[in-house]
Amino acid sequence: MEERLQKLLSSAGICSRRKAEEYISAGYVKVNNITAKLGDKADPEKDRVTVDGRPLQVQSETVWIMLHKPRGYVTTLSDEKGRRTAAQLVEDCGFRVWPVGRLDMDSEGLLIFTNDGDGTHGLLHPSHQVEKEYEVTVRGDIEQAISVLCGSLELDGQRLAPAKVRIIRKERSGGLLSVVIHEGKNRQVRRMCAIAGLEVKRLKRVREGMLLLGDLPAGKWRRLSKAEIDSLFV
Repeated sequence: MEERLQKLLSSAGICSRRKAEEYISAGYVKVNNITAKLGDKADPEKDRVTVDGRPLQVQSETVWIMLHKPRGYVTTLSDEKGRRTAAQLVEDCGFRVWPVGRLDMDSEGLLIFTNDGDGTHGLLHPSHQVEKEYEVTVRGDIEQAISVLCGSLELDGQRLAPAKVRIIRKERSGGLLSVVIHEGKNRQVRRMCAIAGLEVKRLKRVREGMLLLGDLPAGKWRRLSKAEIDSLFV
């Protein structure tokens, strides 16, 4: 069945439909060796579609996966430095998937993977600010730091939405905090804690929206249910 090229590229996990339009306009997409234009359609069962010379392989099923990323893994599909990647932990899922968002190498916890290009674009768009909850083991004066963390902070020249912070466990040298944020700036929670005078010893993402990491073991993944997927877009 013929479908617009934007949808075919998105279904194949190449990019979002909006990005596909840019690829088509730039002349990277061909149908039966003819450079495509916006509005063109193709039947992947009959037509040969290529993107930058590579044949398009349409995936028939959309999949969403939750991984418990351990510390020591980078959130990339490959790494030029030869470091272990989170993608290697989901290679046995049977689909070509990529991470939605990121966790830095020293952080752990909930990390979503999918082959849904449009869904990825929707979740990462600045207008879609889902709550992200982290359990953060810190060293320093947590009582004093909370007022700073919940106050008006600025990163990269942009004002952050106020964080929600509560003490889970207090210790002599620091404690365990629950930190809930909406944005997803690079190393945001670590940088916020540094501003508040706290040293982060361990950082674990335990929730995105209504999706909970739960008791999923480190290094393991599972597929999300339809209800869980739908909850991400509320």
